[in-house]
Amino acid sequence: ELPIQRVAVGFAGAPPIHQVERASGVSHVEIDGSVLRCVVCGSFQPFLEALRGYEVTSLHSTPTRATPKPGEG
Repeated sequence: ELPIQRVAVGFAGAPPIHQVERASGVSHVEIDGSVLRCVVCGSFQPFLEALRGYEVTSLHSTPTRATPKPGEG
């Protein structure tokens, strides 16, 4: 079973939503101002590569057992 993480990332500017949405294993991408929230399933590498070139001011990751349904936190 692949690890699933809920992730919240703060940026100095606008979050790279389109790059993150296209990253393998990433779903449920949401933006709240300069904070991007999503779910990462499996390797973090594609997600981290999508952040390249953007100034990250905070990053919080929480393990979860199941992928949330659309509209859930």
